[in-house]
Amino acid sequence: MITNPAGRITQGQFSFLPDLTDAEIALQVEYGLNKGYAWSVEYTDDPHPRNTYWEMFGMPMFDLRDAAGVMLELQNCRRTFPRHYIRLMAFDSTRGVESIAMSFMVNRPQHEPGFGLVRQESRGRSIRYTIHSYATDAPEGERDGD
Repeated sequence: MITNPAGRITQGQFSFLPDLTDAEIALQVEYGLNKGYAWSVEYTDDPHPRNTYWEMFGMPMFDLRDAAGVMLELQNCRRTFPRHYIRLMAFDSTRGVESIAMSFMVNRPQHEPGFGLVRQESRGRSIRYTIHSYATDAPEGERDGD
């Protein structure tokens, strides 16, 4: 059964939809700002589902009140890392903790290498499974997403 025929990485909000335009991204950022969320821009070339700690581009934007500032930071990240996955994350600190309220991808490499299922026999007749990200076949810094 094929549940994701496009073969796209699906992490965060909106990941099963077509890519958001910059205008749609700005509307989501504005929504988060109106809720009091702080935004950050993160990027990676290893989209493995367990890789939850992506690299942060710049500093979190805690005092920002205008979506244009987030969009400027996003454009700078896209210029610097055009072949990486980039996501926006919104933090809600109203309860005194930094909990993620929104997270969605805003940039993908032109070619998404995908994943392979690795089976390993273990004690008895048990089989262990893990997911291998093809993006990590090359060392970090040499992955170009093509």
